[in-house]
Amino acid sequence: AALTCSGRGGGGSHDVRVWLWPLTGCTMWPVPAPLQPALAAQRSWLGPSSSTKQGTDLPFFLAFAGNAFAIYRFVVRERPWHTGIVYSFNLAVSDLLYALSLPFLAAYYYPPKHWRYGPALCKLERFLFSCNLYGSIFFLTCISLNRYLGIVHPLLVHGRLEPRHAKLLSGAAWLLVAGLSAPTLHFSELQPRGNCTECMGSATNEQLPHYLPYSLFLAAFGCGLPFLLTLFSYAAILRTVCRNPHITRLEKRKVGRLVSVGVALYAVSYLPYHTLRNLNLHLRQQCLLGKAPNYQHALFVHSAYQLSKILVTINICAHPLLYAALADSMRGWCRAPRGQDRGQSAENTELKPPPPFVLPAHRAGSPHPATQGRPRRG
Repeated sequence: AALTCSGRGGGGSHDVRVWLWPLTGCTMWPVPAPLQPALAAQRSWLGPSSSTKQGTDLPFFLAFAGNAFAIYRFVVRERPWHTGIVYSFNLAVSDLLYALSLPFLAAYYYPPKHWRYGPALCKLERFLFSCNLYGSIFFLTCISLNRYLGIVHPLLVHGRLEPRHAKLLSGAAWLLVAGLSAPTLHFSELQPRGNCTECMGSATNEQLPHYLPYSLFLAAFGCGLPFLLTLFSYAAILRTVCRNPHITRLEKRKVGRLVSVGVALYAVSYLPYHTLRNLNLHLRQQCLLGKAPNYQHALFVHSAYQLSKILVTINICAHPLLYAALADSMRGWCRAPRGQDRGQSAENTELKPPPPFVLPAHRAGSPHPATQGRPRRG
């Protein structure tokens, strides 16, 4: 992106046009000499734009293969479905849809950074990115809440939480994600950059005052609130597991994997992406208001924001690992025979407390179990 900031220096006021992505073959405006060290540092840190392309090539193959395989196993081998499989299936569908859009993004970042596919595909690619991002967050939150109910309140949900409820909730989540992502169809536009055309991932300078509040809302409602719910769920799960002497060591290890993967997904991609995106938008707005920021700081934030987008893309490659931690039956995907009954295995994916001890029924004409072993009175 390019920033136009007003400042004073030399003989008076002047405007400085700063190109914040100087890694492509597009024609650029001259960069002031004081910014040359910062631009050199940015190039050495991120490398050429072909590295950005490689940051989408490998995730495409891994995400497509991993999530397509997961969907196949869900449909063919995981029967009957329980609520956790329903949410995992929807998460895999969301990831697969976005993976199919990555080849266009890879071609876009290949030097020179130039969008060749028209405004409709530009809007669709940005819309799919947003849908995948918040669809992943919401379904990961559904998975964590589902585990919370199954482990912390098993008696409360026993017989009440069924797969059909999870399907209805998943449908509502898709509608919510589409509604949250719909404004990107308006904000995403093609913008000329010298002799190249850029597919805007956020908004033009003219639309920025309207886009920034929308971005802050997405960060709060689409990332912050789900993160708090997920954190609460994992904390309650760990507390319950540590206090329950009936849960085996194997089940505790499974819960540990769930917590580790869930926290890592947020810490590595979701939280940094939303933080850096809004900080980058804030710096752009400061420039538009005539408040020139520290240019080296602005370049660093923009570069980190670009890197966080790559991490979000790579994130979808880690979701198949989450599926493996969610279902015991998936541990045998590569070794279980096709004819093996997997229904009971799917039933066991929800951790349940041991059944209470019940005295055997008393039969007529036989001594009561509680009185067996007592001497008869004369």
